[in-house]
Amino acid sequence: QVQLVESGGGLVQAGGSLRLSCVASGYIFEDYGMGWFRQGPGKERELVAYTNVMGTVTDYADSVRDRFTLSRDNAKNTVELRANSLKPEDTAVYYCAARKPGNGNLWTANSYSFWGQGTQVTVSS
Repeated sequence: QVQLVESGGGLVQAGGSLRLSCVASGYIFEDYGMGWFRQGPGKERELVAYTNVMGTVTDYADSVRDRFTLSRDNAKNTVELRANSLKPEDTAVYYCAARKPGNGNLWTANSYSFWGQGTQVTVSS
C-alpha cells in the first residue's frame, strides 16, 4: 500500500520559516522524482519544487525560488521542503507527490502517480 505522509505545517508569521517533511512507503522511493505542490484558497494546485530520483537536480517555481529548499534522503524515504521568508501568499495546503521519470510534464499535477493528503501552511501578516 503506497503512502505519502506529510508533516510540519502550521501557523507562522510573515518572515518566518517552516520545515515540511514527507515520508514515503509502499513503493520503490528512489525510482520516483518527488515534488511539492500547493493549493491555496480558490487557486489551482501548483508545483513549487521538484527533485529528481537521486536528489541531484532540483527546480523551483519562480514564486519560491531563493526562499524554499528541497532535499531528499533515499535511505530514509523522505523528502523535505524548507520554507523561509514566508509570505501570506504562501498560505496553502502543501502536498508531496511522486512522479515516474518521463511521465508527462513535471510541472503538471496529473503527471504524478502518488499523493499525500496534505499539510496546511498558514502565514499571517
